[in-house]
Amino acid sequence: MIHSISTLSSAEILEIGQRTISIEIATLEALKASLNEDFIAVVQEIFQCQGRVVVTGVGKSALIAQKIVATLNSTGTPALFLHAADAIHGDLGMIRQQDVVICLSRSGETGEIKVLAPLIKNLGNLLIGMVSNRNSYLGRQSNMILHTPVDQEADPNNLAPTASTTAQAAMGDALAIALLAMRGFTPEDFAQFHPGGSLGKQLYLRVKDLYLHNQHPAIGPEDSIQRAILEITSKCLGATVVIDKQHTLLGIITDGDLRRMLERGGNFMELSAADIMTQQPKTIAPDAMAIHAMELMRKHHIMQLVVADDAKYLGIIHLHDLIREGLV
Repeated sequence: MIHSISTLSSAEILEIGQRTISIEIATLEALKASLNEDFIAVVQEIFQCQGRVVVTGVGKSALIAQKIVATLNSTGTPALFLHAADAIHGDLGMIRQQDVVICLSRSGETGEIKVLAPLIKNLGNLLIGMVSNRNSYLGRQSNMILHTPVDQEADPNNLAPTASTTAQAAMGDALAIALLAMRGFTPEDFAQFHPGGSLGKQLYLRVKDLYLHNQHPAIGPEDSIQRAILEITSKCLGATVVIDKQHTLLGIITDGDLRRMLERGGNFMELSAADIMTQQPKTIAPDAMAIHAMELMRKHHIMQLVVADDAKYLGIIHLHDLIREGLV
């Protein structure tokens, strides 16, 4: 049963939040100081492993284990999550002979862990205990230890997993990043594992992947203003390129150019495309990264870029293309 108490003041609420973070910062400082040859040895062992990293735990540790698995997989280390309770009820078969097993537990004395640890060792797999108490059952059973020292949890009763799960998550990150560095994991590798997200698209999406889907507005330098307006309107890119008969880029006419022409007044019906076009427009190569196109648009405060190869007009990439892909 949860007992209600009087409403906390704003100052008390703020103090609790700050105290919680202070406790977790102190835990991370202790974790940083505790890293030693054991951590190095674990990283080297996993790096040389021919199988996968199986990460297991129960309760809140199981949730952190899932996060560690996700981070390992996304940074080039094959990993899978195995719930300790499920493992002792049939899922132990997920573990292969060459796999390394990391078991998370603050106390190292959880019932499921006590059952699981000897079973893993009997299978012949390397058991790495991520544990706060080296002298716990898990600590004694483990072949190697990732020590996550925790003096106290953040809650007043020292019960709710808070500082301990923070330490476990940070240890998992340290492990993943050390392995990433050993593997020489590149931005291109990252993009391979993140093809659907905006981060991955920044690393692999190129201009040619986008502009080819657009229409290719183009007129000649001698064409009329009416022809330019019709081309801009029909192609829906807010601009038309001006090219010669060899498709050499001569200039660009945008919506803005038309508005400025009207502001100047005069008989624009007698003007040609060459009279109002912007010469030497901003261009980008088809093999350039799409994120570079976005940077150029932002720098020059424009909505589109002409895609060209050695002054040969290929198409237009628009800001909306980048927005649609989640790059903006």
